[in-house]
Amino acid sequence: MKLVLQRVARASVCIDGKTVAKTSKGLLILFGAEKQDNSDKVHYLADKALRLRIFPDDKGKMNLSCLDIFGEVLVVSQFTLAGDCSKGRRPGFDNAAQPKEAESLYRQFIEKISEFGLTVKEGQFGADMQVELVNDGPVTFVLDR
Repeated sequence: MKLVLQRVARASVCIDGKTVAKTSKGLLILFGAEKQDNSDKVHYLADKALRLRIFPDDKGKMNLSCLDIFGEVLVVSQFTLAGDCSKGRRPGFDNAAQPKEAESLYRQFIEKISEFGLTVKEGQFGADMQVELVNDGPVTFVLDR
């Protein structure tokens, strides 16, 4: 499982020209499921993402988590995170979880982060989405397990 965390001032997802989700200050999380992923990884990465201290305190130091600032979270499925670009010029997706399993893990992830009490929005699994964001910093991290 791979996550791309982006600290954002705001983010949104559009499908067919219609905004389906938008958030203000917080995190945009791009979620990619791989074949060997399971519920333990979901729980670990959900906790890690929300507790990672990547927001500035009053001195400008990254000392606060999304939980500390009561940030909003937008989660977007992105199977291309499981892509392998090590050979040739076309990414391979052999390591990507099958759609049914990936969607189950995606739903578990959203459910787990929702338990923390923050506002959580989501894209639409499997849809062609346009994601807009204002990356704050810019601050971007990749988490995997």
